[in-house]
Amino acid sequence: MGYRKIRGVTPPGQYFLQGDEACAEGAVAAGCRFFAGYPITPASEVMEHIVRRFKDCDGVFVQMEDEIGSIAAMIGASWAGAKPMTSTSGPGLSLMMENIGYAAMTETPLVIVDIQRAGPSTGQATRPGSGDMLQVKYGSHGDYEIIALSPWSVQEIYDMTIRAFNLAERFRVPVFVLSDEGVGHLRENVTVEQEVTVFERDKAPGQPPFHTDEPGGVPPMPCFGDGEKLLVTGSTHDPFGYRKTQVSEVHERLVSRLVGKIRNRADEIVDTDSYFLDDGPDVLLVAYGITARAALSAAKVLRDEGQKVGLLRLRTIWPFPERVVVESAQKCKEVVVPELNQGQICREIERLLDRDVISLPQTNGETMKPTKIIEFVRERAVTQP
Repeated sequence: MGYRKIRGVTPPGQYFLQGDEACAEGAVAAGCRFFAGYPITPASEVMEHIVRRFKDCDGVFVQMEDEIGSIAAMIGASWAGAKPMTSTSGPGLSLMMENIGYAAMTETPLVIVDIQRAGPSTGQATRPGSGDMLQVKYGSHGDYEIIALSPWSVQEIYDMTIRAFNLAERFRVPVFVLSDEGVGHLRENVTVEQEVTVFERDKAPGQPPFHTDEPGGVPPMPCFGDGEKLLVTGSTHDPFGYRKTQVSEVHERLVSRLVGKIRNRADEIVDTDSYFLDDGPDVLLVAYGITARAALSAAKVLRDEGQKVGLLRLRTIWPFPERVVVESAQKCKEVVVPELNQGQICREIERLLDRDVISLPQTNGETMKPTKIIEFVRERAVTQP
């Protein structure tokens, strides 16, 4: 069916919301009517808020016994025609990984909100971190692609949750809202519009649900109850879902399409913001999430001091904005990546640029302050020729 505009469930206007609450509001606006979850700090408020909102729109909420059950329930709900969502944090995300691979293999659209906290393991449950950046991409085995979005404000977590549902339905893929405790527990004003643009999946009765000649590689997706003979397996399968685990050509064609439908449409998915790049800055900051707010403040201070500093903000993490990063860094002397981990995205950028990229890591369970970035850039300006 494609994109269409619908009237929002929430009356339009200004709201003062916590990030987790805004995420739940965005899900309801996008048409989410099924949520399966398990309480976990700092994501529990997403679940708590959506329980209240589902009373107004006939949504179905199930508190599962654990996160394994949560994502399994979501997969079933999606194949029954719902737009499902769950919210979690590090340890819960780890439990979901096997079924995330199953969802990728069966091309099941769903949205997973990861409000990251300081890890590894149980870590600091109430403190922010960005340690899951690579896990959402590579956590399940085999070759597949997902989509991950990174909001830096309460408004963006609302808007990006809506976009996450649209991308999930458009590409038949698990989509992550990859936030953090800083944004999840932040309170800010949110503007809710009267109309919401949503994507409705194409069912195309009689067509194979696991193959298409369409250039983008996204087949139609019928639902159980539509009269289709549906077979949904995580094993290698043909266009109609029949297992073909011993046929090399079938597996090659299937995996290539699962990867290609995201990689070949990266320009449609990727989203970035840039600040102070028009004058060809000497120092390029590349940041995302709550840390990008500190990076923007730092860039403004440093530019007032006469230093040519710019910022590239990654609103999409996966697929990675390769072309934009390369173009933005071409004329810069240094690329600095501040992040709340030990350099996960820095490594990705270094691979792309084939040059030294400077990591500015922080894993102390606190949000990064602009002063840390300012002092770091100042020191390098003094010590570098």
